[in-house]
Amino acid sequence: MKLMTKAIAKSLPEIGTTDGQGYSAVAKVKYFTPWSNWTWYATEYEPETERMFGLVVSPMEKELGTFSLEEIGSVSFAGLKVERDLYFKPQPLADCWEKHCL
Repeated sequence: MKLMTKAIAKSLPEIGTTDGQGYSAVAKVKYFTPWSNWTWYATEYEPETERMFGLVVSPMEKELGTFSLEEIGSVSFAGLKVERDLYFKPQPLADCWEKHCL
């Protein structure tokens, strides 16, 4: 599965562009591990470095931060890899946050 398409890359603003928007910033893409509860929602992207900014949800916590497309693309378990949610619709990070009650 291709984690980043040209269309998604074009839709994501550059890193730092949504500063100050907090949880009203819009997640444009969602990645997840099909074997555990890790999820990444990206609101910004830097094509040169493949760094993203957004909401990172782990089994233990939720936090805003940066993550690398290369790093999440290299994660695997028992032959499974991180996937892009093909049915995800862009939405504010606040909505994404609420979906993951810890």
